[in-house]
Amino acid sequence: MNNKKIEKSNKKLLNQMFWRSFLLQGTWNYINGAGVGACYMLIPFIKKIYPNPEDKSKRTAALKRELGYFNITPALSTFPLSIAASMEEKNAKLPDFDATSINAVKASLMGPLSGIGDSLFWGTIRVIAAGIGIGLAKTGNILGPILFLLIYNVANIGTRYYCLNLGYNLGGEFIEKAYKNGLIKILTKSAGILGMIMVGAMTFSTVTLGTPLKFKMGSMTFKLQSILDQIMLGIIPLSLTLGCFYLVRKKVSPNKIIILMVIAAFILSAFHIVG
Repeated sequence: MNNKKIEKSNKKLLNQMFWRSFLLQGTWNYINGAGVGACYMLIPFIKKIYPNPEDKSKRTAALKRELGYFNITPALSTFPLSIAASMEEKNAKLPDFDATSINAVKASLMGPLSGIGDSLFWGTIRVIAAGIGIGLAKTGNILGPILFLLIYNVANIGTRYYCLNLGYNLGGEFIEKAYKNGLIKILTKSAGILGMIMVGAMTFSTVTLGTPLKFKMGSMTFKLQSILDQIMLGIIPLSLTLGCFYLVRKKVSPNKIIILMVIAAFILSAFHIVG
């Protein structure tokens, strides 16, 4: 890592990103994950990149872009977001820069880094720190909780700071190389495919909705859910998800959609149409 590449003014902005990273999950939600926190971390950079009133539309577009879905082990969040900061700088300077590649790069890094980060911080460092802390605390030693917090947070804070500088330093070189060898196009397309796969998998596994409706034809009783399952498994959850997607595309706010779904669920359940 070569810290000499970072200008003094950008170093100050990176420090602001570092302190803001501790609030990353302060507004976690099911719509964009930690996207609000990610955007909050990048605000200093975006303000610096687009400082003038005439840049308002570009600044707004950058803020909306950074509000996209983001979910990662917090200790490693500074790595993709400092790369995103570097890419936002490139986007402001290069007219032919593909702005969609910023979120594509973030999305491509979230999964692999979360796999490493969750295993390392939640499954290893936290367990080791707790084991040492509990061992001392059981004997009444005050060093128990102190050592637990110290061991975990030294690794947590140190990783945040190192990844911040590493990501920003790698960002510029990485982007130039990625554009030259076509990696950005591959990442953008891969992120789109991965997103669609994730939406499909989450729809099938998390949206549980069926119908208890039955009807008789002669002496035979038919269950509507069984007939629908023969056509396509999960067709009702999929239809519900696509309906919500349609409302989102029509600029209906997520809160209104949630309220609408709650009211519809009460009414349809009362008439035994869904269950």
